[in-house]
Amino acid sequence: MQNPRSILLHLDGSARTVERIKLARELAETFDAEVTAQPCTVSALMRYPYAIEAAAEAVAIMQEIDKDARDKMHATFMQNGAGSPRLHWSEPVSDGPWGFARRALYADLLVLGQRDRNDPMDGELPGDFLPSLLVQSGRPALVLPYAGPVGPVGGKVLVAWKETREAARAVSAALPWLRKAGRVDAVAYGEGANESLQSLQAYLRLQGVGEVRLHPGGDKDDDVGNRLLSLAADLSADLLVMGCYGHSRAREWVMGGATLSMLQWMTLPVLMSH
Repeated sequence: MQNPRSILLHLDGSARTVERIKLARELAETFDAEVTAQPCTVSALMRYPYAIEAAAEAVAIMQEIDKDARDKMHATFMQNGAGSPRLHWSEPVSDGPWGFARRALYADLLVLGQRDRNDPMDGELPGDFLPSLLVQSGRPALVLPYAGPVGPVGGKVLVAWKETREAARAVSAALPWLRKAGRVDAVAYGEGANESLQSLQAYLRLQGVGEVRLHPGGDKDDDVGNRLLSLAADLSADLLVMGCYGHSRAREWVMGGATLSMLQWMTLPVLMSH
């Protein structure tokens, strides 16, 4: 994959929005890219539907809440964008998360944040915003954890490999980082893990990636999410690359075990692709 040139940055009222803006600015400079900063939350009227049937004054209050939230996001963007000409503010779309997913179709890369149920602003978005966006858009996303410092990303990369289209798409999206990385490790679990890793190593060599250290995880492929996080910590990785697995079932997003674990417990930035 060529360097991402069009990056869509998600803004909301959470505390970690600042980290996402800073990372997007770094990515824009590293890859000579343009960033569209798109605010996206569920409107106050949707969060408090009783207001629709209330007095006009109550509806006006809900609209004022939305305006205040938008103004705070804009102020945060202006303060942390550091005046970069590569970062561009885009007004919120009227249909919230659904409009954001549509806008994501025109981006090479999404910059998103892990859900933090303890953040006071958690209710601004549907609980399935992140997984549904990943599955609906099909675009690669760099997801930041909700806790811990976020330093430079991509110096030490761990690739979670599986012979699936989702993992292959994630690796393709990660090539700009893999080619620049100081160290690349790859791990696979389940039957045939060693053979598949050797095939991946040969592919990455042809793509201009240097030495790749292989970690066959054995024949068992249970509890992969926790095993990946443990290995990433042991290797001091600052970026994890993996496929995202899931589908919709009667308005519920059903995610694969490793994907669900990662979305809940990630401790480092994760580049994911469905």
